[in-house]
Parts: sequence; structure tokens; C-alpha cells
Amino acid sequence: YVLTAAHCVKGAIEKQIGQLVGVRLGEFDITKQTDCNDYSCAPAAIRAGIEETIPHQQYRDNSRNKENDIALIRLDQDIRFSDSIRPICLPSAVAQERSAPASGTLYTVAGWGRTLRSPKSAVKQKLQVPLVDLPQCQRKYRERKVNVVSSQLCAGGHYAEDSCEGDSGGPLMRFRNDAWVLEGIVSFGYKCGLSGWPAVHTRVANYDNWIRSNLRN
Repeated sequence: YVLTAAHCVKGAIEKQIGQLVGVRLGEFDITKQTDCNDYSCAPAAIRAGIEETIPHQQYRDNSRNKENDIALIRLDQDIRFSDSIRPICLPSAVAQERSAPASGTLYTVAGWGRTLRSPKSAVKQKLQVPLVDLPQCQRKYRERKVNVVSSQLCAGGHYAEDSCEGDSGGPLMRFRNDAWVLEGIVSFGYKCGLSGWPAVHTRVANYDNWIRSNLRN
């Protein structure tokens, strides 16, 4: 399975570019068949078809706050893990922290989305972004008449350091207890990289039961 945003598999995107028909795993530079450095080459990216897409049943594409923006993609084949294709932990699979992470805690976001210089990046980018506490994020988005809710989390807010168009559905991750944990899914923001405007992510921990109830062997 691949975990992504519901708006990546249903709604406006279907009208704009059509239905999602496949995924690529182990990709890094989309302009090259094989990714190499000075010493070695990674295995070629794997193309996998889609058996089923499962957007959250309560997601509404026309909602301003994109609540329940989460979806599962069931692939049509088993995937062999490698150095460039690895699973990521759900929050519930890792020992819980004694207290919630503080505002300013750094998370990692990654993707091939828009940059300052280009409408998309050929090479996967990654960036550390600080957690923004929910009340602060809610106050900011009320200026846009958007109601950020507790099943979402916010990160970023520094100039030119942000997820952007093309990063949707990607991971907001944190390394804790010796494991990479998927804390959020890139959902939406106000423009990109504006100082004081964090991006909004689906909070994965709130959907653990939904995720597990939609998995099958």
C-alpha cells in the first residue's frame, strides 16, 4: 500500500489530469533511467499498477480545510524492499512520547514539487520544517476563513522553506526511537513559502484505525 492525500486520487485532479493509473517506487531523478553517484548506481525505479484507490469516505474535495485528506493506494503487486525503497512506520507502531512534541520541533518533508526557480524539481528535494502549534495555525488560517482542525498539523512558516504544488500527498516525517515515522501527509497551504504561513498536513495518528481497517492481505 501507498499512503497519500485523498485530493491526489479524487476530485479536481481527475478532471485536470485524469485518473491515477500507477506509481513509481525508488525514484530520485525523474530525468534518468538509473540514479548513480560517483561510486555506484541504485536499482531502477519500479513501476507498479493500481488495484484500488481508497480515499477517506468523509473527504470532500470542495471543502476549504481539506479535512480527512487521506487515501490508501493498493498496488497490483508485492514490492521488494531495497536501499531506495523502504517502508515507513505509522505513529502507533513506535513507542509513544511522554508529551506532545513542542512547537519548533523539526520535521522532514520531501517531494518533487515547485521550487523558487522551477515549477517542479527533477530531483527529489527534502527540507526540515518546524512544527507550529495548532492554536497559532488556526488563528493564521482564520484570516483565510479556513478552519484548521485537530486531525491536522501545521509545519513551516519560514520564507522560501515549504512544501508546494507537486508535493501534495508526500510525507511529513520525523526520526524518533530509531525509526522514521510518518507524522503527516502534505495537504494544502496558502501559496508557498510565505513567511508566517505554515503548510497544513493530515495528522496520520488520527487515522490509525481507518488505515488498519482498510488494509487486507
